[in-house]
Amino acid sequence: MSAAFAFPPPPACPEAEVLRAEIRAFLATALADRPPLQRAESWTGHDFGFSRAMGARGWIGLTWPKRYGGQDRSALERYVVLEEMLAAGAPVGAHWIADRQSGPAILRYGSEAQKQSILPRIAAGACYFCIGMSEPDTGSDLASVRTRAVRDGDGYVVNGTKVWTSHAQFSHYMILFCRTGSAEDRHGGVSQFLVDLKATPGIAIRPILALTGEHHFNEVVFQDVRLPADALLGREGDGWAQVTGELAFERSGPERFLSSFTLLVELVRALGTHPSDAALVAIGRLSAHLLTLRRMSRAIAGLLQAGDNPALEAALVKDLGALVEQEIPEIARQLIAAEPDTTSTQDFIAVLGYTMMHAPSFSLRGGTREILRGIVARGLGLR
Repeated sequence: MSAAFAFPPPPACPEAEVLRAEIRAFLATALADRPPLQRAESWTGHDFGFSRAMGARGWIGLTWPKRYGGQDRSALERYVVLEEMLAAGAPVGAHWIADRQSGPAILRYGSEAQKQSILPRIAAGACYFCIGMSEPDTGSDLASVRTRAVRDGDGYVVNGTKVWTSHAQFSHYMILFCRTGSAEDRHGGVSQFLVDLKATPGIAIRPILALTGEHHFNEVVFQDVRLPADALLGREGDGWAQVTGELAFERSGPERFLSSFTLLVELVRALGTHPSDAALVAIGRLSAHLLTLRRMSRAIAGLLQAGDNPALEAALVKDLGALVEQEIPEIARQLIAAEPDTTSTQDFIAVLGYTMMHAPSFSLRGGTREILRGIVARGLGLR
């Protein structure tokens, strides 16, 4: 393995364990009545009141400077917030993208006016973002984007379509990744924009329903949408470097291997106090995989804390994490003879049904398996 994938141990952070105790105490009360089926929503479940309660405690934008609403705390402390929320099945979906990647992108590339206007609202749990990357017929090949922003007077005119834009229906902003230069310059002719979805005419948000009938995804269509010049995030033409840096945040966190965690909890409960030898082996193997992924993911948090851009390491965590997440429902079905059914009154059966219907998406969101393995292959010098 190349030096690029030599995961260092995360630095010691005793403050993080103090914070962990505070979070667990909060969750014990806040989620006392939340049933396992709702906890299985993991980081896609949303509750605006819960997000505001997290913001009031300073747990959103935790690492950001205090002048922008943050707490100036470490990436390891933020990691503890994430994993405790995910392990408990907290409804963090409303603020998740803004906290995870949109806010850090604004903090790194945004103008002072953009930072002062938006970051404190994100930190308060009152401003939500969606991702404007994927497009029809382009999949994970971000360099082939066709949505275009054309200079027009003192602003830009945007035309194009984005898909799989999770929670666009209630988001306040989108960070739009689109072409501003020549189509031949795949990596140099792209830029990012901050789009106010609530106040910008010409944007149509259309639902894409999941297999379960849930409305997480959307198609977002831009038709002659006018953006002011100050909507540009960073510099024109720098979008590729910016978006790849953003993906390091998107692909490396504990959500990349804890999406099926509620099912694992319910499986252990259903197996009872006297599981079979086969069940002990299976649970032990899954636990070892999760512990390894946690070590890798926390190491990336340490790299981010140091100011690095661990895009290659993040791709590896995301790929391996999706494998484990998708494996859990299959193993659960082998260990307990039960038909998955989201309408069941038995928690294990209901959570199994929910997780099985969502599991196919785990290896698509955040980059397909093929794209991620291409990144890893380049990191190993194999292509």
